[in-house]
Amino acid sequence: MLHIKSISQYYAATNLGKPKHPLIGIYQFHEMPVFEIDENLRFTLSYYVITIKYNCECKSQYGQTNYDFDEGVMGFTAPNQVMGVNKDFAFPKAGWCLMVHPDLLQGTALARKIKQYDFFHYEVNEALILSADEERDVEELFKKIRQEINRPIDKFSQDVLIAQLDLLLTYSNRFYDRQFITRRPLNNTLLSSFETLLEDFFANKSTHAGLPAVSYFADQLHLSAKYFSDMLKQLTGLTAQQHIHEKVIENAKEKLSTTALSVSEIAYELGFEHSQSFSKFFKAKTQQSPLEFRQSIN
Repeated sequence: MLHIKSISQYYAATNLGKPKHPLIGIYQFHEMPVFEIDENLRFTLSYYVITIKYNCECKSQYGQTNYDFDEGVMGFTAPNQVMGVNKDFAFPKAGWCLMVHPDLLQGTALARKIKQYDFFHYEVNEALILSADEERDVEELFKKIRQEINRPIDKFSQDVLIAQLDLLLTYSNRFYDRQFITRRPLNNTLLSSFETLLEDFFANKSTHAGLPAVSYFADQLHLSAKYFSDMLKQLTGLTAQQHIHEKVIENAKEKLSTTALSVSEIAYELGFEHSQSFSKFFKAKTQQSPLEFRQSIN
């Protein structure tokens, strides 16, 4: 496992020379010197990475469907995520790579804001697919950031770079929001699949331990948990966790109203370790205790 802690270390390892700024670096993929990878590598980077790739060999599929945009593919990586490349890995022939060390953001609002962008934790197959107009907007921002990095550092440098990064991330967030909308037929299929999985989970509760987790359903649908939850939020207004909670309450109400099972037995069947936890959860969601609900039905 390689741990690349600085942008300078990355530049040295890839023969890019020295970065113009110690905390932010940018290059185009065609500028990357040719070098061979002798073995499969796993590594972490201590900084954010934002890329836009063109003519990407892996772009023929997106999840389980073909791409509907064919211009640029954006990817986002947060610090300290484990990544890997194999001996046959080839860098994209065109595009941009932007690296931002967290130290650049210290003391700014963006230091907190950047952690709220879930797309830094999406999987590779959940990349942002740009339309032609979106690609031009992003390309212009990459160029402006590079232009600023190449200027001599002065007291305004950080403010200008932070403003440009903030705008780039805001655009990216907008474009991801668009992607959820334009992929609505696919996402509706995923929603139906999720609802089926949720029904099956409770129908076969004896084969599952504990309460249903977002990560379980995301894995079944071959999505990252964050992308899955964001997609559901866009489609339905509810996160994946909220959908699961609603299904738990629905099943709890059914058991309370149609069976003679005790509250403890129902709690256990639903996956709660303690009946007190179930009662607290039920009251928080319905404003009634399980017994109060049962009495109101009777």
